Amino acid sequence: MKKTFIGIVTAIAAIAALTGCEQERTTYEGPNYVMFSDTLYQCGVRETGEVFDIPVSATRTADHDRTLAVEIIDRESNAIEGKHYQLLSNTVTIKAGELVANVQVKGFYENISDTDSLGFALQLVIPESEVWDLYGTKAKVTLQKVCPFDIHNFTGYCTVTSTFFSSDNWTGVTTMRLITTDIDEEEENTVVLHDLYYDGYDIRLKFDTEDDMEPLVEMEEQKLASTADAFLGNIHGNGDLMISQPTAYTSYFSSCENFVLQYVTLNVYNDDGSLYGTVGTYVNILEWISDGEAEDLRQQGY
Repeated sequence: MKKTFIGIVTAIAAIAALTGCEQERTTYEGPNYVMFSDTLYQCGVRETGEVFDIPVSATRTADHDRTLAVEIIDRESNAIEGKHYQLLSNTVTIKAGELVANVQVKGFYENISDTDSLGFALQLVIPESEVWDLYGTKAKVTLQKVCPFDIHNFTGYCTVTSTFFSSDNWTGVTTMRLITTDIDEEEENTVVLHDLYYDGYDIRLKFDTEDDMEPLVEMEEQKLASTADAFLGNIHGNGDLMISQPTAYTSYFSSCENFVLQYVTLNVYNDDGSLYGTVGTYVNILEWISDGEAEDLRQQGY
């Protein structure tokens, strides 16, 4: 992605704010360019039907309104106008004395599937003299369906697949586990994963719902099992196999598809709290399923 033009406009504003020894104001005197403020936008499409803005910026103000045409580039788009989204206007007007205006877009939540990967390209129709070659006249918009979060959708039966189950450290015989999950009554937006890797051990997982465009999961370090349970009766360190979520990787959930993708690190510590050893870092995929699907899996031996 190109560096956003908002940063340049901010820099111009900062220069304009500087004063010399005689308090004379410095203003931007360069060419007048018009462009999208960025070249890539990710827009959340919610069932509440909010309109989102695609900013258009100019380097200089004018003493009159400037109305610009906005075109959709069909060959660079797979979202369909009128079905997946709608431009509220095919023009955008930067008012006299202003530097920014917005192209407004409305997404159609009910017409976007949970797994769709959709986007469209826009182009400003402006005189050649107002085109800054460094930034051009195009912007790409991706549409992300944002389903409302409901903690109850992450309770009940859940399948667990993990790269740990295919590692040399896994002493079990299955490559997938069928577990159950409940709401943690003591912690908001948290579920308890019963028997995540080993029977008899519960793990708490929290959903971060502050930004629905970045639906992340969090997990404090917890006891996953005893080392005796995990390693064929062998006791290592203080005897506890601990699980935590590394910060170097992004772990997230989907409210549309009811799954979690989570990176985890397994550690063993000494009695004094020092690290005895790291077993490894693995990827978990948790998928919540129906009672009927769970019954089918139980009959298959899970």
